Amino acid sequence: MKIRKENGYEIRPGADLYEANLGGANLREADLRGANLINANLMGADLEDAYLVGADLEDAYLVGANLVGANLGRGNLRRANLMGADLEEADLVGADLEYAYLNEANLVGANLGRGNLRRANLMGADLEDAYLVGADLEDAYLNEANLVGAKLGRGNLRRANLVGANLEEAYLNEANLLGANLMGADLVGAYLNEANLRKANLIGANLVGANLLGADLVGANLMGADLVGANLEEANLLGMKIDDGQGNVYKCQENGWSIIGNKQSSDCLFSKI
Repeated sequence: MKIRKENGYEIRPGADLYEANLGGANLREADLRGANLINANLMGADLEDAYLVGADLEDAYLVGANLVGANLGRGNLRRANLMGADLEEADLVGADLEYAYLNEANLVGANLGRGNLRRANLMGADLEDAYLVGADLEDAYLNEANLVGAKLGRGNLRRANLVGANLEEAYLNEANLLGANLMGADLVGAYLNEANLRKANLIGANLVGANLLGADLVGANLMGADLVGANLEEANLLGMKIDDGQGNVYKCQENGWSIIGNKQSSDCLFSKI
């Protein structure tokens, strides 16, 4: 049986490829289950449909790598550099991507369910239709990311940076967005049923037609946000700030809506503002 080698390295399950130089290597359909690729250089490597379940890719350099359809489930990709990598429809279920660099990466249709993406850098990444149900994105950077139609239900996005992100028709049901920064984000038609948006920054966000049924918006800032057609039924709005576009700023207080500074109030129901 001929042993497969690339760049002089043996390619097999459990291979020790610590600090291996596999830049530009053809690793299509390679079976690297459980392989040690710590600090490996995989820049520009072709890993399409590769099998890397449980592989150790901590600190690996995968800039621009082709990982289309690759199976990286439960893999260790902590601090891995995947800038500009193509991970379309890749399987990353339960993968550890804490502190990983995924700037401008293509993750269209990728499965990141239950993945650890704490403090990961996903600025400008394309996550359209990606599956992130139950994923941990606490303190992650998703500025200007494309999350159209992404599934983020029950995900942890505490303090996540989503400035200018496109979340049109994204599913964020029961997601934890406590203190998240969604300034200028596009949330047209997004599903935020029972989401935790306490103290979230939604200044200038587009929430046209968004579903916020039962959402927690205590202390959220929606100054300049567009809420035309949004469903806020049963939402908790205490401490939420909005404006009417005519210079009047309203805050929901225990005794009703008040114009800040003028103390004019009405029932604390969004439909009355």
